[in-house]
Amino acid sequence: MKEREIIHLEGNRKFPDLRNRNDSGVIAFGGDLSVGRLIEAYTKGIFPWYNIDSPILWHSPLERCIIFIDDFKTSMSLRQKLKRHAFTFTFDQHFREIMHYCALIKRKGEHGTWIFQETVKAYTALYEAGYAHSLEVWQNEELAGGLYGVSIGKAFFGESMFHFKTDASKAGMHFLFKFLKSQEFKFVDAQMHTDHLMSLGATIVTRNNYLEMLETALKYNTIRGNWNEYIREHAIAPLFYGRSNKNG
Repeated sequence: MKEREIIHLEGNRKFPDLRNRNDSGVIAFGGDLSVGRLIEAYTKGIFPWYNIDSPILWHSPLERCIIFIDDFKTSMSLRQKLKRHAFTFTFDQHFREIMHYCALIKRKGEHGTWIFQETVKAYTALYEAGYAHSLEVWQNEELAGGLYGVSIGKAFFGESMFHFKTDASKAGMHFLFKFLKSQEFKFVDAQMHTDHLMSLGATIVTRNNYLEMLETALKYNTIRGNWNEYIREHAIAPLFYGRSNKNG
């Protein structure tokens, strides 16, 4: 089968249907990072990933790395830290700051960053629209790590994370999965395979299988808005938020 061309997103042109599509994993180029375009992309199994010198590139890997909610693995040493309340957590308190630190952290095998001013502006708009979220990890009243991602329906699309303190990002993921499980989410989309993600319980699925799971997850309502406020309003803070005034 001939490989499909990479389409140019001119004007209001939509993303193609990806089911049984034969391509390299790069679906399109161009377009913009408006809230509407980003939501269209995520709901079709596509995400932007590019560098500052290239046009916007839209990806949908032929093999997708995901973590089912019940499959996340927590090490014994981390469990002990969590029992001692070594970390506390908040949602949606410092979204721009979390993106900023994710961009600055140097990662093994990577050069540069895919998070720059245009990206921060776009995802901040998505945050303000209630679809993007940050998770802050605190230790002794100081920011120890964090992550951010996108939530639509019962799917969470992880974008990036960082840590300043040992185990802070893993603790953040543990907390995130506890919260997502309480809200009956289906999976976290980790997008690209890494050995680290596999050690945390990730699995690889084909794009067609991923699209089927995504379709199911999108049948549910989206928990939009500030998740810190959502937790307070639904009186679930005592179950998840440790014992720090950072959680209040």
